[in-house]
Formats: sequence, C-alpha cells, structure tokens
Amino acid sequence: MTTSRTIAALLEPTLLATAAMVFVNLDSMPTLIEELSKNPMLVVLAGYAAFLPGLAIVYFHNRWTSGWPVLITIVGWFSLIVGLLRMVFPLQIAAIAAKIGSAATMVLPVIATIFLLIGGALCYKGYGRI
Repeated sequence: MTTSRTIAALLEPTLLATAAMVFVNLDSMPTLIEELSKNPMLVVLAGYAAFLPGLAIVYFHNRWTSGWPVLITIVGWFSLIVGLLRMVFPLQIAAIAAKIGSAATMVLPVIATIFLLIGGALCYKGYGRI
C-alpha cells in the first residue's frame, strides 16, 4: 500500500467521525463552544491534537502533484497550521470562540459536509481496489 493510500485510510474514519459528531450534536455545539471558550488550556490541547498528525502528514506526504494525493497534503498543512495557531494563541482563539457562540450552528453543518465529502473520497482511495 502506498503512503497516500495508508494516510487516506487513516484520515477517512477521523473525518467521517468528526462530521457525524457535529451533525449528531448540532444543537449542543453552542454549549460545547462556550465551554471551550472558558478554558484556553483545552484550546492548547486541541492544538496539539491537530498539530501532531498534521506534522506527520506534511513530513511523510508533502506531495504537491496533480491527482487526489494532493488532498492529503492540503489536509496535513491545514491541520498543522490550525494546531500551531491553537497552541500559540489559545487566549485569542478562546475569545473568538466565545464571540462565535450560536452563530457557529450555521457554519458547522457546512464544515461537517466538507469533512464528509473529503472523508468519502479518501475512503474510496484508501480502502477501494486499485
């Protein structure tokens, strides 16, 4: 199995589970975001949780070529940058989360849908026959 297929097979369940979590808990998301905004250390921990896999993806799969593998590289860089921002600016991100609050319920389904689409594409590539 190629590196691209291996990473796709690992990312797919993560993205689909995240999308499912958002859709199932959509009514509770404002409360969850509010609680997150009260504890910047949770923002830091979420930063580490995003930074480490992003770093691993960028290290092992920094491929800017045509085709579907570039999707993995983009996800890796996005995760790395988001994680770094959360670790470096936890107080500012917590403040932004406090301001977003209930407005996030309009944006989160869009983000979850994007995660579903990317996860579905990676599922096909990671687990499908070639």
